[in-house]
Amino acid sequence: MAKDKKTNKKSNEITLQTYQKVGIGFLIFVIAGLVGWLYEFLLAWAETGQIYMKGGNFLPWMNIYAFGALLIVPLTYKFIKKPWAVFLISTIATGLLELLAGWLVYVIGNGTRYWNYCEGPWAFGSINGFVCPLSATLFGLSALLLMYVVLPFCIMLATKMSKKAFLALTISLFVLVLADEITNLSLKNLNLPTAIDFYRSIGLEYQSF
Repeated sequence: MAKDKKTNKKSNEITLQTYQKVGIGFLIFVIAGLVGWLYEFLLAWAETGQIYMKGGNFLPWMNIYAFGALLIVPLTYKFIKKPWAVFLISTIATGLLELLAGWLVYVIGNGTRYWNYCEGPWAFGSINGFVCPLSATLFGLSALLLMYVVLPFCIMLATKMSKKAFLALTISLFVLVLADEITNLSLKNLNLPTAIDFYRSIGLEYQSF
């Protein structure tokens, strides 16, 4: 058996090397941000019947979903054989993350909101529009997709691909989304046209929530 694909004989579980764990983290960061953007995009389309650009970046990727996924994996991995526990822990964790992130943006940005759960079905149980039971439940369900579909897929790539190919793939994707994030933030701080301005210039409207 290859040196970087060791297997624990007692548990029949794959023992990942450090580079594989890091690469998997990069992949999850990218995939979760992409899936989160798609969720927001489809939600806006379903609610309004119109197409809106979401997330504020040039690429179809949203950072809060990426960081949320990196929070969920270590919190729930040891409960992987108990889907109900994964769901419960993820629901609470993502709810707290959304509440904290929303509040910080509101305070630091002098009233800025990137989302607002104060209308429609989202309003039930909402805490100042920062988080609500429906959103937390949906994120708990998405955590099941993350832990039982996305994570195994990433592990499969880590164990099937060569070290060089796996690192080239994961680092390239991670650097791509990170560069997009840094570029857009830099443009905003310099009062230059951002991704939102670009998409509006080609006829697409931007919707923060």
